[in-house]
Amino acid sequence: MHDAYEASPLLKLTVQIESITAYDDNLLIGTRQGHLLMYSVPPKSNDKQELQLLRYGKNFSKKPILQIEVVPEYNLLILLTDNIICVHDLNSATIPQICQLQKTKGATLFVLDVQRTQSLTGEKDTIVRLCVAVKRKLQLYEWKVDQFIDFGEELTVPDVPRVLSWCGETVVLGFRGLSYILLDLDGTSKELFPSGKSPEPGITKLSDTSFALGKDSQSILMNTKGELVQHNSVKWPDSPSATAWDDPFLMGIINDTLEVYTLEGCLHIQTIPELNKARLLCRCRKGLVYVASVSQVWCINAVEVTHQIRTLLEQNQFQLALKLTHLSDITEEEKAKKTWKIQTLYAHYLFANKKFAESMEQFFKSGTDPYEVIRLFPDLVSQPTNANETSEHVTTVPILQDRDLEQGLLALIKFLTEVRHKLMGDTQAKDKENEKNSEKDTMKGEKTKNITAVATEQLLKIIDTTLLKCYLQTNDALVAPLLRLNHCHLAESEKTLLKYQKYPELIILYQTKGQHKKALELLEKQSNESDSSLRGTERTIQYLQHLGKDHMDLILKFSGWVLEQDPEQGLRIFMEDVQEVEHLPRPKVLDYLLRCHKDLVITYLEHVVHFWMDNNPLFHNVLVHQYKEKCLAGLNPNASPAEKQNVQHLRQKLQQFLEKSTHYTPETVLVHLPFNCLFEERAIILGRLGRHEQAISIYVNLLNDVPKAIQFCSNVYAKFEGQKNSEKGKNQDGADEVYVTLIKQLLKPDNEGVLVATGCTPENRRTAQPDLETALELLEEHAAKIEPLKALEVLPDNVPIGRIRHFLEASLQNNLNERRRTQILKGLLYAEHLQVQEQRMHYESQSVLLTEFNICPVCKKRFGNQSAFARYANGDIVHYSCQEKKA
Repeated sequence: MHDAYEASPLLKLTVQIESITAYDDNLLIGTRQGHLLMYSVPPKSNDKQELQLLRYGKNFSKKPILQIEVVPEYNLLILLTDNIICVHDLNSATIPQICQLQKTKGATLFVLDVQRTQSLTGEKDTIVRLCVAVKRKLQLYEWKVDQFIDFGEELTVPDVPRVLSWCGETVVLGFRGLSYILLDLDGTSKELFPSGKSPEPGITKLSDTSFALGKDSQSILMNTKGELVQHNSVKWPDSPSATAWDDPFLMGIINDTLEVYTLEGCLHIQTIPELNKARLLCRCRKGLVYVASVSQVWCINAVEVTHQIRTLLEQNQFQLALKLTHLSDITEEEKAKKTWKIQTLYAHYLFANKKFAESMEQFFKSGTDPYEVIRLFPDLVSQPTNANETSEHVTTVPILQDRDLEQGLLALIKFLTEVRHKLMGDTQAKDKENEKNSEKDTMKGEKTKNITAVATEQLLKIIDTTLLKCYLQTNDALVAPLLRLNHCHLAESEKTLLKYQKYPELIILYQTKGQHKKALELLEKQSNESDSSLRGTERTIQYLQHLGKDHMDLILKFSGWVLEQDPEQGLRIFMEDVQEVEHLPRPKVLDYLLRCHKDLVITYLEHVVHFWMDNNPLFHNVLVHQYKEKCLAGLNPNASPAEKQNVQHLRQKLQQFLEKSTHYTPETVLVHLPFNCLFEERAIILGRLGRHEQAISIYVNLLNDVPKAIQFCSNVYAKFEGQKNSEKGKNQDGADEVYVTLIKQLLKPDNEGVLVATGCTPENRRTAQPDLETALELLEEHAAKIEPLKALEVLPDNVPIGRIRHFLEASLQNNLNERRRTQILKGLLYAEHLQVQEQRMHYESQSVLLTEFNICPVCKKRFGNQSAFARYANGDIVHYSCQEKKA
């Protein structure tokens, strides 16, 4: 408790006081005898308060003045006497009556709603509305042009109201023995609860949306929707006879005393005694309240705010001190300083009492430097200081252990997370604002932006490093997500993670900070630890895969031990379906594998060529070379059984690659082929170079494999046919004579030294005899593909005509078919020519008659002698310049 108000006797009258009201420095009193007294109440000085009677209407009314209100903006005095509403002019010394509201005859109660607004131009406007209770009816009026006029239909209520209050667009009514009712101006009502055992209901307006309702010895706080504003109610010692709201205090007259309570926390603040038979309570303005009995008036003045705040802080009543600070009349700058100081004191007080969540909430509201809050936890600071020296506001800091420490750290985590989000949001907002700066302020803006960015980065570094330490002590599952997007201090975080042996998290820290070498060294070291979660090569492989081409040297350096331990999995570093892996410089990778891990080259190149579809001749040439080397090793008499067993499979892959790939360099490959083996591979390459005669000679004379020679001819001729109509189809390598060449080799095996021209030495030759039967079979089977004259030139003269009858007939039929096709094509082309000529003659026969009387439908002007014109398909003729305007 503390002294929030001071009470002083103001005046004592010989007449009986029935009603009071006050505004500014004026006090108006209505009596049971119908007198009206108006006093000027100057501010109190030297414990004396001298009153001045401004006006006294002894015969103001013949009946008691039951209720009295003032509207200073219009100098209106509104009173209820003789059961009718009277309006008087306060601007005149005699307070003359302006009017009586005749419809209000029989009134028992009224309430005013005064709304004061200010426009953007600074003009002030006051709207005055009046609600009068006439028996079981409510009449609504609005002040317009010096009179009250009706502004709504009369509202019917269940009984005669005993108390009224107007909150926004809702009228709150209290009845004796019945429930309180909320009545909207459109007639919608809502029943609340009865007033209990109180002799009279009580309503205290708190704002335009909230009010306090009396029930027995309680005041229940509600809003205009009929909902509780707070679950705690103000509990009085007894039912108050009158209440008033002077933010932040609720006052009530109880048994000759004035009780003062707060709404937040419903705390009893003060009891002001010796108010003999007080029954009326009227708030004049903030900090000034009048209390009246039948014959006496007391003035209740608020104690100076600074003195109240000082007392409240001594009593650790920080919330009330904050409320009073917000309501004080000091400047906004001074108010902000005091608010920050009180919030900080409050936060430290809560922390000292181990209310960590509430403490951190206050720290956040006050904008306290996060480092000052972190220093409340000495173990989290890299250079521990005396806990009692962390802040000038702290008296004692508790030593936190076990459950208290965990709760404190959880609250700190929430605080730091909120500060972090605010910092990030403010940074983004400032960046957008800087983008809008004009070019004139660019240099200045950049300088300010850089300074702010540095300060923000330093603060984020402190916050994230502390969060890391907190997570390690509370919930280490959150460490990894924090580190992936962090501003942690590298050295401090590294030391902390090593202390807790959090090696996977340390890898993430190194990765986000660009310390890739440290990360890879740690991965290599941990790969051999039996109890480590980083054991093996998988984590290193994943790390290297995402480094990218800018760290190629690191990738090559640390991939070595992985490839040695697990070559198959290690090769994923260079051939995984990952964007960074695909963009690695492949020639550099190939060079590394050729030097250090030659056995893996073929696997890598097969992935590059077949999966990534890389057409670089380098990779195709090297792959051919590697296949060749492996084949030669398998063909070596000293080769191991495994190499000999694998050679056939490798030769098959080599031959298929030589046939399908179009990106290796045949000339280069051919030069490096041996002359004493791999004859079939040589034949494929010779075919690729267009040296078909030499290739066929190898199949026939060296390999003695006529079916393969025939297949070779079939492939060459099919390719020729496919390219016949393109520029590549020009017969520059004799592809159309390939069957003739084969027949020649069958009839005269290498009689012209063709085999020697391939580079094969005579001792490698096999003895081959002329094979007339096979040659004649080829003539019959592929007659359509062989030029007859060239075939007859190579056939022996002693071949009977009957043996080649089928060939000659087929050749003759092919020539006739070709001639017929040519004739048909010629006829079709001629018919098309005639159609085109006919169309030309048709269009040339059409004419347009254009005279000086023709008018352009667009511009409505005639065509002159020199006018250019355009004609549409529908026959319309317009000026050439008007054609785009015509829709």
